[in-house]
Amino acid sequence: MNHTVQTFFSPVNSGQPPNYEMLKEEHEVAMMGAPHNPAPPTSTVIHIRSETSVPDHVVWSLFNTLFMNPCCLGFIAFAYSLKARDQKVVGDLEAARRFGSKAKCYNILAAMWTLVPPLLLLGLVVTGALHLARLAKDSAAFFSTKFDDGDYD
Repeated sequence: MNHTVQTFFSPVNSGQPPNYEMLKEEHEVAMMGAPHNPAPPTSTVIHIRSETSVPDHVVWSLFNTLFMNPCCLGFIAFAYSLKARDQKVVGDLEAARRFGSKAKCYNILAAMWTLVPPLLLLGLVVTGALHLARLAKDSAAFFSTKFDDGDYD
């Protein structure tokens, strides 16, 4: 029995959306008892939708909406992430990428506006405390100075 299988993937542009791939298999099978003339190859074409990964950032946006929401940036990010998810479900991947990118930008802005001001305030408090400690140390040294009678001449 002679059996050959050739399998290959190639993008399909004829009538299918661009996110489909074509899987084509060709089989050659010799019939038992038949002369060695090979049977004509048969072709099977299967269209498989390729998995496309378009991030929609829904979980991150929901977290920012609940916990990091200055100026409603977390809510705006959540709205754009839902639009991205809806467009991904419909099949419009370009719009899904666009809305996902906007959701990512708003998520980053919300995180920065929530985390940077407390970190700056902490830095100011630490440097202020260090400056005051040094000032207090210098002041204590100034007031503990002993003067001699010759210093008043």
